[in-house]
Formats: sequence, C-alpha cells, structure tokens
Amino acid sequence: MDRIAAPVHAAPGPEDLTARQDSTVAIIAFVALAAALVVLFRFPPVLDYANHYARIWLLSGGIGEQPFPEIYAIDWNRTFTNVGIDLLAAWIGPLVGADTLARALLFLAIVLPPLGAISLHRALFGGRHYWQIAMLSLGWCATMVGGFINFQIGLGMALFFACADLRLQRGNPALLFAWRLAAALLLTVMHIFSLGFYVAVVCGLEFSWRFDVLRSKAGLVWLAGRLTLAIGACALPPLALYLRTTALPDAGGDGLGLVWNDGVVLIVMNLLSAITTYVPVVDVLLVLPLILICTRAVRTGNIRVHAGLAVAACGLLLLSCISPLHMLGTGWISWRFPVMAALVAMAMVCPFANLTRRQALLLALVVNLAVFGRTGWIGWNWWLAQKDVAAVETVLKKVPADAAVLPLGHEAEIVGGFAHSSRHFAWGLDTFRHLPTLAAPFSHAFVPTLFTAKGKQPLTVLPPWSEIAVPEGNLVSIGVLSCPEMMQVYKAYAPYLSDWRGRFDFILVANADIPDRYVGSAMPAGLTLVEDAGFAKLYAINKAAPAEPLSGPAGCAAAL
Repeated sequence: MDRIAAPVHAAPGPEDLTARQDSTVAIIAFVALAAALVVLFRFPPVLDYANHYARIWLLSGGIGEQPFPEIYAIDWNRTFTNVGIDLLAAWIGPLVGADTLARALLFLAIVLPPLGAISLHRALFGGRHYWQIAMLSLGWCATMVGGFINFQIGLGMALFFACADLRLQRGNPALLFAWRLAAALLLTVMHIFSLGFYVAVVCGLEFSWRFDVLRSKAGLVWLAGRLTLAIGACALPPLALYLRTTALPDAGGDGLGLVWNDGVVLIVMNLLSAITTYVPVVDVLLVLPLILICTRAVRTGNIRVHAGLAVAACGLLLLSCISPLHMLGTGWISWRFPVMAALVAMAMVCPFANLTRRQALLLALVVNLAVFGRTGWIGWNWWLAQKDVAAVETVLKKVPADAAVLPLGHEAEIVGGFAHSSRHFAWGLDTFRHLPTLAAPFSHAFVPTLFTAKGKQPLTVLPPWSEIAVPEGNLVSIGVLSCPEMMQVYKAYAPYLSDWRGRFDFILVANADIPDRYVGSAMPAGLTLVEDAGFAKLYAINKAAPAEPLSGPAGCAAAL
C-alpha cells in the first residue's frame, strides 16, 4: 500500500523502537458503555426516538389492541425505502417485544457507523492503530441525537458492505456485481441515503490508493468503466423498487418544498452537525484534540492517506455545503452529508502509525480522553433527561384509553445553560418534541403527530382520525390556544388545531416548568388541570366551553 505522505525518521535506537498499537480494548469498552447507556435510560433525549418507539410498538402487535384497529392501518406499498426498522418491528417485534427491539436498534444506530469506519480502516491499513479509537467519537453526532435511526444504521451497514466490496474487487466480476446488487437492495430498504453513501465509498475504493490513474488515458478509461459498473449495479435495485411504488415523499402540495442553508454561518453550522450533540461548544472542545492529532501528523509527515477515499470525502463535503436543508417533506437533508464525510475522512487516514512507546502512550491517552469524555458528556445528558421522561409517564397514567391527546409545549425565551442541556441539541432544537407520542403505547390514546408519512413509513391513519393527524409534526407553543393570529399561522401545517376543543379530550404540555415565551403559563378557559408533574402537565378539555376571544394576551404580538 502506497503512501501519499510518508514519515521520515532517523535510524532508530533501542529507545526508539516502534510501539505496538492495539485499539481493541478501548473499542470493546465503548461498545459496552453504549450498551449500558441504552439499557439504563429507556427514553434518552434523542429527538425522534420516542416517535419511532410508538410506531415500533404498533407494528409489533399493538395495532391489534383497541382502539387502534379503527385508527391505524399498515400498508407496505406506501414506501420502498426508510423501512428497515419497520420491517424488523413487524418480523421480530412480536417475538422479542417492542421495548427490547427499540433499544437494540438505538444501540446499533450509535455503534455501527464508527465500527464500520474502523473495519474499513483495518482493511485498508492493517493493524489496530490507536487512531481507530478516535473514530468512536463519531458515534455521537446531530443525526444520532436527532434520532435518525434508519439513517444511522444504514451508514454502518454501508461501511461494512464496503469492506466486503474491497475484498471482492480483485475477484470474479460477476460475483462482485451480484454482491453490489444485494448490498444496494438492503441499503435501499434501510435508507436511500445509506445507498448513496455506499456508492461514494465504493467509488473511492475503486479509485485506488494514488492519483497515478489520472496520468494516463488508458487508466482513465479503465477507471471510468469500473465506476460505471459500480454505479449501475447500485442503481438497479432502487430503480426497480421506485417503478413499483405507489407513493413518494412530498412537501404537502408545496412542490419540492426547498429550504436552503443560505449563508456562510448556516453552512458552517451544518458542517458541524457531524460532531454536535447537546451543547456545540462542549462538542467542539472534546473533538479538537482529534483534529490536532491529524494536523500534527501532517506537519511531521507521519501519515498515510487513501487517495480515492480522499476524493470521496471531498465530494461528500461539497454536498454538505450545497444540499438543501429540507426537501420533499424531509427535514435536515444537508445534515446527512457532514457525518458521511467525517466517517470517510477518518477511515482514509492513518496518522502516527509508527511511534515510540512514549509517543504511542501519549496518543492513546489523548484519543481515549477525547472519546470517553464525549461519551461521559452524552451519559450526563441522558441521565439529566430521565426526570423529564418520568414526568411524561406520570401524566400519561391519567389519560384513559380511547382518548385523543393534543401535544403542546412551552417555548423557552432563551435556550441554553447546563441545567437543562438535555432538552435541546445542535442549534437549539428540542429533544422532547415527540415524548407525547408515548401516549399510544402507554395509554392506548391517539396523538396526531405519530410518523405516518407516505413514502417513508408504512403506517397510515384511517378516517375520521386522519382529519386531525399530520405525517410529521412539531411541538407547538401553548400560545396558539390564546392567540388568534398565531392560530391562523400554525393551522397551515398543523390542521389538527382547528376545532381542538371538539376533537381532543386532553392537552399534554411539555417543558411546562419553563415559562412560555409568548403567554407564560396562561391557558385558555375551559381547561382543568389533571396532573402537574413539573416538566409535563395534563389538562382535560371542557368541550362545552365558550369560543376563544378575538384578541389574545399582549405576548401574542411577539409570535408574529
């Protein structure tokens, strides 16, 4: 294997003998710690996880329990991708239980991407270099804390499949083509972005170690042919599934629904999604030592780089900058590419492969402190969030079966601080948004924001419940109930707010121990407080109460 940058050393003396590096113990410790976190904390502050949990529970058999046969139906023709965890819920959920399966999937979403990068690094560079420990840090990123479980698992699968692809590239071309067809099919079903990631990595591996192939016409023709065959094999399964599907994601009749990162600051924030979790400043400080290791290795020349993967990483970095933030009813699209680029970038380099024992010990110390310090930071936030989860569980005990629950929240004036750091992630986005969807498995009650998007989930809402349901939803401020103008704005994408008194039985308010920025803690007339658990409050709705006033509190003006 050739080097792009090779270290230059003087003849070693007895004290300069190259140390043996072994990352195995640290990797096992990280996997065990991630498993412990998942076991200890049933509902961590991972944005989409509670919503996924509720859907997994329904698909695992809960849909057969009253009142859900009259509310939901399962239609596998609604989508051909993003259904990996849904299929597992239908196949394995009834055997192992929804809770066990959901935890296992969350665990895989954490560990598979970095373990896949480590596996690819070992296949390329050989050995168990300490740099592989640094890759574990990418188990924690914005897409992980955002709860993109299918996406995260798909990234790990793509990297492991790329390792198999690397071994097959010099073998039988027919076998390689068949393998790529099978891999592409599995990745398409799991998540379409994971297939794109696999294509990028495979093309990088086909490019080979050095740029020599670009210096001859014959080499370029050979490379173009190999890349065409690889992309063609990977494109066939999604194309075949696309031609037979009956539904694709959309933006609710709003065309492509494009939203862009239209500024340098937003692009930089988007790039940092590869490492950000609950407080970005903490994440940057804990990742900075790993960046310094690479820069130091470049300065000393003690680094090896795979040229093809470097091209792939640059391509993914470019997509990170130019991709839309939202499109076709799918959020945070541009967040997907920075973590892809980071995984490839860490797998493509091998810094400090040759070190003395003292230097190796220092390297091991730095990467372990960075990785396990970051994991400890995650554990702290997961522990911090458990009292909020307990509050939601407490109020849900007061919700009777067959009830319809309207989820709302208090929108804080200022987001930040370590006292409630687990309640927000990345750049002020809430992590508790989907906790009210636990009303489905815990209370057998209806919540309008369960994930049922066509083109992405097989679960569909039946009439008349579909009139007050949305395929994906945010947690709207309680101010919407008291501010008529605010209600008119929010009803455009939360139509279930129309006639909320007549269609819902209870209101579940999250983040209730922090005043709402618009109306404080004020609630409209006709509501009875059933349970106050601090973070969560439950109100019963008096359906005979008078209509809302034509004007609301003074704080309503701030919402417009």
